[in-house]
Amino acid sequence: MGKFSFVIGAGVGYLLGARAGRQQFEKIKRASKNVWQDPRVQQGVQKVEGKVSEVAREQGSAVTDKVAGMVKGKLGSDGRHSSPSTSTPSSSTTSQGIPDGPAPAPTPPQPDIDAR
Repeated sequence: MGKFSFVIGAGVGYLLGARAGRQQFEKIKRASKNVWQDPRVQQGVQKVEGKVSEVAREQGSAVTDKVAGMVKGKLGSDGRHSSPSTSTPSSSTTSQGIPDGPAPAPTPPQPDIDAR
């Protein structure tokens, strides 16, 4: 009988809580909708949208040029990957034979180039 009473109590509590929670959610939803539709809020939104568009127009080409320069710097003048430096970092190992220091960065995959 104890388990049955607990399950019934939990179910009733859930239903009452869910209804109260739903009512509170609807109340918050109505209030936020009213705030969003306020003309003063919409004026602020339009100002921000205008400013963002203006900055994007002004700074967009500068960002594009900077990215293009970085990509060209990573690629050789012939359009292929530039070769990494030939110097190898000195490495030491611990007494257990484990490399000491940070692990080297993995080599990114290289495209397959058919030399025909």
